[in-house]
Amino acid sequence: MNEIRDLTYGLTPGIRFACLLDGRGGCTELTEKGVWDWRHGDGLLWIHLEREEHQCKRWLTELSGLDQIFVDTLLADESRPRVEAFDDSLMVVLRGVNHNNREEPEDLVPVHLWIDKDRVISVRDKGQILMALRDIRVSLAAGHGPRTAGALFVQIADKIVKNLEPLVDEIEEDIDALDESMADTPRAEIRKTLSTIRRHSTKLRRWIAPQREAMYRLHHEEMSWLDAREGVQLREVTDRLLRYIESLDSARDRATILHDDLTSLVSEQIGRNSYRLTAVAAVLLPPTLLTGIFGQNLGGLWGGQHPWAFTIGVGVELLMMPVVYLLLKRAGWV
Repeated sequence: MNEIRDLTYGLTPGIRFACLLDGRGGCTELTEKGVWDWRHGDGLLWIHLEREEHQCKRWLTELSGLDQIFVDTLLADESRPRVEAFDDSLMVVLRGVNHNNREEPEDLVPVHLWIDKDRVISVRDKGQILMALRDIRVSLAAGHGPRTAGALFVQIADKIVKNLEPLVDEIEEDIDALDESMADTPRAEIRKTLSTIRRHSTKLRRWIAPQREAMYRLHHEEMSWLDAREGVQLREVTDRLLRYIESLDSARDRATILHDDLTSLVSEQIGRNSYRLTAVAAVLLPPTLLTGIFGQNLGGLWGGQHPWAFTIGVGVELLMMPVVYLLLKRAGWV
């Protein structure tokens, strides 16, 4: 971690880090003066910027040499994954996992990229933490990083996509665990877990699907700095995204099935309870009828003055209950 901190020393806010790749897997870190003095032909530049800072906009506008429309795209709030080709350059927007603990990991954050044969410009929002870029930076500092613009771009895309795998795996594990323990899990907890799974899978798919389409478009772009081997690696990244989409679709479908199963179980239980209540009400119907009749304050009711009238009435009611039950059972209603 100290190594990472040292690499940003001397750079103003807005320029997160900058380095020149040496073509052998290593790099030379640039100071602020080195960033401002860099020109085409000085070596492969990788500069990582924070969008909200003034120095980011200043460098892109004054020194990058990019057309203003591309500067505006790099600084835009629009963050839907996409790929645009311009001559021998690419404008790419990808979304990766934000490892800032204060954010939800499934809320993927954007990184805007400009790639040509001489430089790679990456732009992210302030406060976002993309471990994919940090990992590549560490490998460059150790001398085991990418050597060309194409290799750097492929590694960025590969690591951004690879970091999605734990999120997809977690959703699949949650749905597997719920499927196995559904019979013993309280219904309120089942509903909560299903809601969480469906929400997370929908959020992830919302960004992964267009990202896959953006990566697929790269298969049809021919760049002088992107060789055949790197093209194959990009296809593997695209295939991995497709597998993630299929896994998310499967998890969402399974969550829907489990929700339907839960609804069926609840409906069956409600039906059983209603059936039992109806059967009890039917068995108690004769006593209820007699009680209603003899509960009237009217003259002429039988047994009003007889000392055994109450006992006889109770006996008749108790006798009628099993008779009604047997009749209902014979009719197949209970």
